Amino acid sequence: MSPCRDRTPRWRAALVLAVGLAGCLPEPAFPDEPTLRFERFDVLPSGSAVLTLGFTDGDGNVGLSQADTMPPFCPACEHHFNLVGTYEEWTSEGWVAPPLLVPFAYRVPQATPTGSSPALDGTIEVALNTWYLAGTEADSVRFGWVLWDRDLNASNEVFTPALPVP
Repeated sequence: MSPCRDRTPRWRAALVLAVGLAGCLPEPAFPDEPTLRFERFDVLPSGSAVLTLGFTDGDGNVGLSQADTMPPFCPACEHHFNLVGTYEEWTSEGWVAPPLLVPFAYRVPQATPTGSSPALDGTIEVALNTWYLAGTEADSVRFGWVLWDRDLNASNEVFTPALPVP
């Protein structure tokens, strides 16, 4: 019997043991209410931007499907949009939220947990074709974001850093 053959069964046993132990890792535990964290704000050469937010949700009920159109998610309802942003400009008076014709509000699609745990840990990317008001005299703007789950639990509000207006 060659020495290599003696090592092969131990190597396979070690691999099986490592894979078996990985399956026993504890499931992530997050609060049932969604939480947000700011990750990135990338301004593209076109002048548009991409906002990246991280999120967690312990009971896995973040996101809306296209069929979610009955109250409280109907088009005229307060919770039709589940990711809502506030827009603020830096002025001599501090951060001020000017009136907007079109709000920064989005319907994040329903996320489906994988595995046996309903917990979700992921990212949301928002394409912002226009991210500051044309003609603004402010030199910086920022966004505050809140995510709502299907039980109408609001996340923490997370802010972007001050973003210089081009």
